[in-house]
Amino acid sequence: MIIRDVIIRKLEMTMKNSFSTSFGTMKTRQFLIIEVVDEKGNKGYGEGVAFSIPWYTEETTETSLHMIRDFLVPMLKGKTIQHPDEVNEIFKSIRKNNMAKAAVECAVWDCWAKRQGLTLAEAIGGKKEKIDVGISIGLQADFETLTERINQSLKSGFKRIKVKIKPGHDIMLLSQIRERFPEVPLMADANSAYTLDDLELLKQLDQFNLTMIEQPLASDDIVDHATLQQQIQTPICLDESILSAEDARRAIQLGSCRVINVKIGRVGGMTEAKKIHDVCQRAGIPVWCGGMLEAGIGRAHNIALTTLPNFAFPGDTAGSNSYWERDIISPEVIVQDGTIMVSKLNGMGYDVDLSEVDHHTTRRIEIKL
Repeated sequence: MIIRDVIIRKLEMTMKNSFSTSFGTMKTRQFLIIEVVDEKGNKGYGEGVAFSIPWYTEETTETSLHMIRDFLVPMLKGKTIQHPDEVNEIFKSIRKNNMAKAAVECAVWDCWAKRQGLTLAEAIGGKKEKIDVGISIGLQADFETLTERINQSLKSGFKRIKVKIKPGHDIMLLSQIRERFPEVPLMADANSAYTLDDLELLKQLDQFNLTMIEQPLASDDIVDHATLQQQIQTPICLDESILSAEDARRAIQLGSCRVINVKIGRVGGMTEAKKIHDVCQRAGIPVWCGGMLEAGIGRAHNIALTTLPNFAFPGDTAGSNSYWERDIISPEVIVQDGTIMVSKLNGMGYDVDLSEVDHHTTRRIEIKL
């Protein structure tokens, strides 16, 4: 496969509901869509999931666009790609910038799967015909609003509820949730809001029978998390700390976690996500697929990834209508009774609605290779 054309689109879409974490609040979502076209005219799509502000990783929408346009796409020129795994190797000389790499690599994966007559799930070795999904609920203005969101999510059949916590908005909140919803599979996401100075507070999490506590300590830490995991019964799930399969191996060796969240964008693409899955599977550490408030293309890639066997917990891949009035794919991602049926169409399994894409596009760059 030879990539002949690459189109970079920057989009901005308004979310149905504001989403708040310990970092801040988001109402509009900027992101990139990468379209690659091979020498036979096959098209593949990837989604750049960096935020407009570098509060999750150091990347932003604009830095990703710069890296893709000026470094990553030129590295594909003249290359014959036999398998998408090769893109991971081609990009290895570029340090980090994982979300930029993932956007391009996922587009190549989609194009290659279509070229081979495979679903993306089949192309990566996935077997599941449907996946279980949970939902991530951001910080809310008050407990009644949160309760309403949880009730709506449970009525929709979501298999797991994730809530955001931060200092001053944690133990009392979880206590109230558990009082109202004693049996609901519940996890809490701290987005690195705590330190080991909060050890006594974090020990109190054990009373809530949480599925896991996600990334309680620093975003680049695996040492202090190992200390914390020794002190609490609640399983720690690492998110921001895991950027590669090597990071996963080290964290497991240190005992830093009992679960790992895999995000395609955070780890640099589908190939590295598969490697992390395999490392964790060999070690008996379950994984699950996190969300980055993706539009439909990123959501479709997440569905494919979750068909791998070691994805043991429901992921954050909720349906399109949980976040958008209208998504940019057709059909939209639909959740029924807490599950998503894996599309049997080739590639990522969904058509891109280019008219809807154009409606939200604020910048378009076409590169001929």
